[in-house]
Amino acid sequence: MWCAIILGGGSGSRMGCEKNKVLLDVCGRSMLCRSVAAFRPMTDEVVVVIREEDLAEARAQLAGAGLLDGVRFAPGGSTRQESVWHGLCALPGECDRVMVHDAARCLVDADTIRRVMDSVEQSGSGVAAVPCVDTIKQVDAQERVAATPDRLMLRSVQTPQGFETALLRRAHLSAQASGYLGTDDASLVERLGVQVQLTMGSRRNIKLTTPEDRLMAEALLKNQATDLPTLRVGQGYDVHRLVEGRKLILCGVEVPHTLGLLGHSDADVALHALMDAMLGAMALGDIGKHFPDTDERYRGISSILLLEKVVQLLRERHARVTSADVTIVAQKPKLLPYIPQMRQRVAEALALPVNRVNVKATTTERLGFEGEEQGISAQAVVMVQETAQPGA
Repeated sequence: MWCAIILGGGSGSRMGCEKNKVLLDVCGRSMLCRSVAAFRPMTDEVVVVIREEDLAEARAQLAGAGLLDGVRFAPGGSTRQESVWHGLCALPGECDRVMVHDAARCLVDADTIRRVMDSVEQSGSGVAAVPCVDTIKQVDAQERVAATPDRLMLRSVQTPQGFETALLRRAHLSAQASGYLGTDDASLVERLGVQVQLTMGSRRNIKLTTPEDRLMAEALLKNQATDLPTLRVGQGYDVHRLVEGRKLILCGVEVPHTLGLLGHSDADVALHALMDAMLGAMALGDIGKHFPDTDERYRGISSILLLEKVVQLLRERHARVTSADVTIVAQKPKLLPYIPQMRQRVAEALALPVNRVNVKATTTERLGFEGEEQGISAQAVVMVQETAQPGA
């Protein structure tokens, strides 16, 4: 289960305002709302860490933007580290992966978040960072140059910073026990002797600290019309014949039945419709084009593996599914008991929270080939978000 902790417990002193800076408007939407909106479609829940005196306004802003669903709140601490800990304590028990993000980095994009998530799933950690472009000088107490590190080996670290939840909790508890105060979560994990994996951030993922930063963010937002995410819709449909001697696989789940679906692969008609919808959204043809039934590599292959290949095709084009709806039409067997497992399998393959995947089953009241139990059909509709390739 993926969750995000959004830190908004600071003040507006360096921004030159009297209110919490994350509640300030940036091109028609507050920093907090922009940050929550970036993470909410990609996580199961979001914890917003906010000062008690700012809670009412933060809740009102999120409600007005339609962003309260799946959001819980935690009180801000006296330090950033304490605020993160409060956020960790507010996470649901099922959360096994978490990202920590500063609400003031409100220009964070989906590609950066996805790279962090992928890194955590592969190595247990993922921290957004970009190469340093300035020459960095290490100085002594009198501001004299003590050393000039090789900038090729230096990175400017951003958020989100993602970790396996148990690892981050252990790092915070260790820091608390020794009184250590770090500047970010990665430094706490490093103290445990655990190697932290960096992943590419974005030059646009700036932290809004001063009035000049806010002006820069507004300029970026006003001039990125051609870089705004493009939403595409795809629709898919597939049919397979029911025969004896085959397993019945639907949405990657084996369903006990006397008959199974005939096909070159495992004949998962539901996933075939889903893949066609995804390919259609990106104008990439259909599964017959990418996985022809004349290719022996795909004989008997799990359609979950094919779905993962289609997900990768979309990623290569900087696109991802944000929601999916699948309808399976079958007279028998009854599929209701298997729907939760189907949703979970599809959500995992699409790297989506389960609440972004819907699977339905219906009959045709014994009409047509489905009703006569000659075959099963499936339909799917997906929303795909396409973003511009992140620049340096």
